[in-house]
Amino acid sequence: MVNSRNAISECMESALGGNKACDLVMVNATIGHDYQALIDRVRELAPAARVLGASCCGIVGREGVSESMKDVAIMVVRGHEFGVAHVDGINGRNAYAKAVELGMQLRAAQPGINMIHFLASGIDIANDRCIAGLESVFGPDVTIFGATSADNMRGVVSYQMVDDQVFEHAAWALGFADPTLHLDTQATHGFLATGEPMTVTRADGTRIIELDGLPAWQAYTARLGLDISTATCGDSIPVGALAESLPDALAAEYGNAHILRVVTRRDADGTMHYPVEIQTGTKLWLTVRDEVRIFSDMDRMMGQMASRAGASKPVAVFHADCLARGRFLFNRVMKEELVSRMQFPLSTDGVPPPWLGMYGFGEFARLGGNNTYHNYTTAIYAIYRK
Repeated sequence: MVNSRNAISECMESALGGNKACDLVMVNATIGHDYQALIDRVRELAPAARVLGASCCGIVGREGVSESMKDVAIMVVRGHEFGVAHVDGINGRNAYAKAVELGMQLRAAQPGINMIHFLASGIDIANDRCIAGLESVFGPDVTIFGATSADNMRGVVSYQMVDDQVFEHAAWALGFADPTLHLDTQATHGFLATGEPMTVTRADGTRIIELDGLPAWQAYTARLGLDISTATCGDSIPVGALAESLPDALAAEYGNAHILRVVTRRDADGTMHYPVEIQTGTKLWLTVRDEVRIFSDMDRMMGQMASRAGASKPVAVFHADCLARGRFLFNRVMKEELVSRMQFPLSTDGVPPPWLGMYGFGEFARLGGNNTYHNYTTAIYAIYRK
């Protein structure tokens, strides 16, 4: 049985020892937990702290990676150079307006914000419009990083935690305002587009209604070789990454000619939920994973990040990974090797910095100098002190 109170108590003891005084506790927990029990216990142990968290498909910490139904990981902050805001009821139709509201709250809560950790529901949301809404308040120079919450790849419901409440369709933002800190972000996936593309022939916002003139789910599952009557989003996610082509300049930086997208929900009429707004006429390719390239692209990315950092080592690392890159894609040995390859270059004397990672539905990291939403990537957010 999962004992959520004991699990979070152990995390708090490991992180803080006898002095539980802190100002913020961030929680990632897999879908087997009682989320209300988690945050209630944190509030008991650290009553003055703000609490932020999300459901996920697995966690990554400085101790390594785990993806059971009873995992929990935390990152703790001491200090007051941050602001917190949240909105409820966010979805694919109102994402821009809700993100503007979120940004206004955050700006009022804390002046001088220079980076924003953003977490939203992973199902039925326009993540590109979330970025646009936050940028309308803070401008494009404030780096947005984070993830979208997940379940155990079912695409049914995901959860967000704010202080003493648990939500299903919320978004929260954590703005850092310490001027001595700066952030470096990058993402990589390592999948390859294959075959002839499908064409979006009817769409509405984040909903793909038709592909190649057929109900979207029918065309998609047929191309994947799945039974339309029994296939679920969970069946399609590991094998059905959709790819959009990138301009040449972005492809060179990304190390790949395509950016990937995931389908997190389908409606009874065959409409598919896309994670960003999509236009009629968009070409979508199916992809195949290239495991050698996943590792080589990871090494390339970490080499680039290490080069930009020089002799500096991060004081903390946040990390978002696609759930399809976890146990649904790799066996345990390969998965742990992949995590080791991302942690080692950022470690000091072989010890990783404080590290909070999650397997979710999507990731936010810069591309081409712009805040960008990604799927099926490993995204690293390394915070350095100037």
